[in-house]
Amino acid sequence: MIRFVHPDYLYALYLIPVLVAVYFITSYKQKRALSLFANEKMHKVLLPFRSKVKPVIKFILVITSIAFLILSLANPQVGSKIEEVKQVGIDVFILLDVSMSMKAEDIRPNRLAKAKLEISKMIQRLRGDRIGLIVFSGEAYVQFPLTTDYSAANLFLNAVDVSSVPVPGTAIEPAINLALNSFKEDTPTKKAIIIITDGEDHEGNLKNAAEEAESKGVQIYAIGLGSAAGSPIPVYNSRGQQVDFKRDNTGNIILTKLDEQTLIELAAAGGGKYYRGTNTENELEQIYNDLSDIEKSEFGTTRITSYEDRFHYFLFPAILFLLAEFFISAKKTKFLIKFDNE
Repeated sequence: MIRFVHPDYLYALYLIPVLVAVYFITSYKQKRALSLFANEKMHKVLLPFRSKVKPVIKFILVITSIAFLILSLANPQVGSKIEEVKQVGIDVFILLDVSMSMKAEDIRPNRLAKAKLEISKMIQRLRGDRIGLIVFSGEAYVQFPLTTDYSAANLFLNAVDVSSVPVPGTAIEPAINLALNSFKEDTPTKKAIIIITDGEDHEGNLKNAAEEAESKGVQIYAIGLGSAAGSPIPVYNSRGQQVDFKRDNTGNIILTKLDEQTLIELAAAGGGKYYRGTNTENELEQIYNDLSDIEKSEFGTTRITSYEDRFHYFLFPAILFLLAEFFISAKKTKFLIKFDNE
């Protein structure tokens, strides 16, 4: 099995036919100019030592060297062996509140942006654990299911915004139930749910949802973002400029407050812990350290191909061809005299 580490460099191979075309056009113009200057019979008199073959050989060496250098830069690799590796870890679903209240800026730059930054940092630390993301406001949706493809997870995370869920509100219970239903029950892994929200739950029975999770062996952790005193929700125009704050029907500015007590009770009922979100700390990192103490379980195997670099197979010949071109003169030689006389 062959692959290239930097396949984008291979596009440079399109330069080869362009260079060949330029060479032939230039050669044609030179021959035409020489023919206009003197009769063809006079060429041997005017240029007695000029070889017709060597310039072609030198060009072939240069163009081949360029092609080999491009292949070398792309770094071809050859699969040397295939191994089956056991996948060991835990399953974690992060439940991210994307309601409008998460745009409040009592946590910088705002609650949602801080949450996404912490999740991204956590994904970078994961080693073998499966992670999934559920976004919720008035309803809950799976942004991406449990996966070990951390690069794809980061891409889906970047797309999350308050517009990810069209229904307004903050319904935590449906998000917990969706996570419980999305775990793979046929795998013996330890499971955890991490809820990141301001805690302003407007519907549902959180205690029942937490107790059901604990009965299934799923721990619930909670991170509360915001201030108990409350913070206004900024409103921006299409150009990203703040124009006002969100107001109620009577025109008063709405303050969104952190419902810390609800989250404390939720985490306690779910057998986990509650963390207060701040501007400086990384609460998800603290939770990850707690999760690291959970016993890891095997949830499958994956086949991994070991690859070895083979760029030197092209680099060394490219250097030799360039050296050969440098030392080949443009004069006739006895070895190629019969080709020059044709």
